[in-house]
Amino acid sequence: MSKTVISTDKAPAAIGTYSQAIKVGDTVYLSGQIPLVPATMQMVEGGFEAEAVQVFENLKAVCEAAGGSLADIAKLNIFLTDLSNFATVNEVMSRYFQQPYPARAAIGVASLPRGAQVEMDGVMVLG
Repeated sequence: MSKTVISTDKAPAAIGTYSQAIKVGDTVYLSGQIPLVPATMQMVEGGFEAEAVQVFENLKAVCEAAGGSLADIAKLNIFLTDLSNFATVNEVMSRYFQQPYPARAAIGVASLPRGAQVEMDGVMVLG
């Protein structure tokens, strides 16, 4: 099966050797998004909640570029440098998702690129 690269200028450009997303059949594999503002490629300011919102906005842009939406995400992975932000990420996520929620993991990590406090990736199924 062939792979299709998904790319949009409404999400941060890749800062390494990866694509924003790859589509294989009806499945779209979303690369990790950190809270970079696409227009400036700088980290969003305003603390953890602002970072979480920016990450969801970045994921949303990539989903839309692939022909889907956040509602099509089947599996979401959330990486947090401080698990005390778990409740906040849940609250922010509730603004973007409705039932049925995607399967999800929230994982504590030591550090993330550019000093981000949160990164998310996922798998979206279209159709």
